[in-house]
Amino acid sequence: MQRKLKKTYKFAFKTASYITCFLTLLMGVFLYKFYTLDWVQIIYIAITCFISSFVIIQYRVEQFIYKRVKKVYDELTLLESSTLKKERITTDMATLTKEIDKFAKDRKLEIEMLKVREEYRKEFLGNVSHELKTPLFTVQGYILTLLDGAIKDKNVREKYLNNANKGVDRLIYIVRDLDMITKLEIGDLSLNIETFDIVELIKSVFELFEMKASKKHITLTFDVDYKEPIYVIADKERIQQVLTNLIVNSIKYGRQQGTTEVSIENLIKNKIIIRVTDNGEGIEEKHIPRLFERFYRVDKSGSRKEGGSGLGLAIVKHIIEAHDEKIYIESEFEVGSEFSFTLEKSE
Repeated sequence: MQRKLKKTYKFAFKTASYITCFLTLLMGVFLYKFYTLDWVQIIYIAITCFISSFVIIQYRVEQFIYKRVKKVYDELTLLESSTLKKERITTDMATLTKEIDKFAKDRKLEIEMLKVREEYRKEFLGNVSHELKTPLFTVQGYILTLLDGAIKDKNVREKYLNNANKGVDRLIYIVRDLDMITKLEIGDLSLNIETFDIVELIKSVFELFEMKASKKHITLTFDVDYKEPIYVIADKERIQQVLTNLIVNSIKYGRQQGTTEVSIENLIKNKIIIRVTDNGEGIEEKHIPRLFERFYRVDKSGSRKEGGSGLGLAIVKHIIEAHDEKIYIESEFEVGSEFSFTLEKSE
C-alpha cells in the first residue's frame, strides 16, 4: 500500500520570499534611477515575482526532492514495516532526519541485542554439549570395556554396570532439569498454589540432607527456634525444590565444620523473606550477575566433581519469579553467601 505524501511549502515560501525581496529591491533601484518610481508597479512586480517564484520552486522541489524523500520512506518500509507510523509521509527535512536517525538508533540497538543473544546461544550450546558429553562418554567407556571382555568378570561387570547406571542417571537429571526450566521460561508449568507451614518444610529438607551435610561436618540449623508454624501461600513442591537447591549448594561449597543457617523474617504485612546463609567459599563479585544463568559455573572444573546439572540456580530463579516473588544474593569471597527469597504470607 502506497503512502500519501504530506507536502510542505516552507522551503518554496522562504525561497520565493528571498527572490521577491531581491528582485523588488533591484527593480526599485532601477526605476528610481532611470524612470519614475511608481509604488503600484513595485507592489505588482513583487506579487507577480513571489507567485511565479513560489510556483516554479514548489514544482521543482516536488519533482526533484520529494520523489527522493518518498523513495527513502519506501526503502525504510521495506526494511521494517512497523518502524514508521501508518501516516502520511512528511517531506519536511527536519522531521525526516529525526525519523531516519531514530530508525538507525533502533537498528543499532537491535543489532547489539542480537549479538548478545548470539553469544549467549553459542555459550549455552557449548555448555549443554559439555554437560551431556561427559556422562555419555563415561557410559560409553564402561560399556565398551565390558564388550571387550570385562563382562566375564563378575566383580568388574557389576562395578562397571553400576557406574554406567550413574552416568545414565546424570543424563536423566540434566534432561529433566532442562525440560523443567524450558517449561518455566515459556510459562507452561502450572503451579499448585496451597497454604502450608514453611517451618515444617524447611525441617523436612534438613532431614533429607542431614547425612550429606554430616560428611563435611556442616551443621544445618535455624537462626532461632521457631515454635509456632509460619504459613505461606505457594506451590509446596516447587518451594521445596528451591530450598533443596539452595541448601545442597551451601553444603557443596561449604567449609568443613561450617554452618548452613535458615532464617524467616517478616518483610511487610503480607510478605516474609527466607534467608539461606552459609560460611563457605563465597562468590567473587564478577560472577554474581551471571549466577542464575543456565549452566553457568563459578568454578569451571571443581564444581563438576560435585555433580549436579548446572541448572539448579536458574530453576530456583524461575520458580520464585513464577510466584511473582523476588530472589536476592549477597556474597563475599572466602567469607560466605546468603540467598534469600520472598513469599506471600497466609493470614
